[in-house]
Amino acid sequence: MPILQRYFFREMALNFLGVTGALAAILTIYQLGAVLKRAADYQYPRELVLRLFALGAAENFSLLLPLGVLLGIVLALGRLYHESEMTAARACGYARVRAWWPAVLLAVPVAALSAWLTLEFAPQAAGRRAALTAEAVRAGLAVPIAAGRFRSFDGGRTVVYARAADASGQMQKVFIKQTAGAAVITTVAQRAQREIGSDGLSQTIVLQDGERSEGVPGADRYRFLKFAELRVPLAMPAPVARVRRLDERSSAELLASPDLRARAELQWRLGFPIMVLVGAACAMTLGRLRPRQGRYERVWKAVLVFAIYGNLATAGRTWFEHGLTPAPLGIWWVHAPFIVLCLWLARKSA
Repeated sequence: MPILQRYFFREMALNFLGVTGALAAILTIYQLGAVLKRAADYQYPRELVLRLFALGAAENFSLLLPLGVLLGIVLALGRLYHESEMTAARACGYARVRAWWPAVLLAVPVAALSAWLTLEFAPQAAGRRAALTAEAVRAGLAVPIAAGRFRSFDGGRTVVYARAADASGQMQKVFIKQTAGAAVITTVAQRAQREIGSDGLSQTIVLQDGERSEGVPGADRYRFLKFAELRVPLAMPAPVARVRRLDERSSAELLASPDLRARAELQWRLGFPIMVLVGAACAMTLGRLRPRQGRYERVWKAVLVFAIYGNLATAGRTWFEHGLTPAPLGIWWVHAPFIVLCLWLARKSA
């Protein structure tokens, strides 16, 4: 590869890595918050939290590659045109066709990486993450209720507090608050013991020597009950058989399935490497600057193009899943307007 093309390729690659790294950091922070919230609600073990977070981040990394390529090339061309380096190269006989080669050398490996991530790695990561989530829920529910700390169950609708608890799970001075619509149920007991079902998910707390009140806050009608023993369910069992989601199924399974949703999922996966290539082509035509234009002049246009592209792809998938799009078109047609846009911009600037 000539020195000039290597230089342009390095600029595009560095900008691509910088943009993708920044987007990955934003996605990581968002996913970390979601995972930590769920871990706090269900008391996930610490070692499983990190694994769930890593799998979720790796599973969604392929979503960042098309935008990373598009913005990386536009930013690189913006600097090259703004500092007149591309103009000097043209004056030395550097043809526009040759200027496409660095973008091609960047986009093709990234598209191959995107294809592997979406077709092979992401389904395996999704399946593994679902299995780890179920394992984390079971492990979290089995954690004993600690003395002097509030513990929430059932998405926060049930809160349990015990003043004292021993290693066997026997609790003293227990307080339970439950919400059922507008009603609030409050139970206090001298002693309690938690029982876990054979499935590892269903739980019941057995209360002894206590009182129970039920009513709507602010109303003047409450029900009171004194009991010697009362059983309160803490968690409902999960379904016996969990149906795998589409994102957990392998690409070979989707290819063999006649279901519209399965075909839409497969075409959605295949669309990401295509978006990488189309995004690189759009970046090469969008990134050209006229004299006295700022180096970031075309960034907002690139972001707008990607926003329309992504939303149109999402809408096309939904239409196809509901049978509104003819089967031969699928969601392939989504890429056609942007290919036409690239050809039109290339011809206009020729």
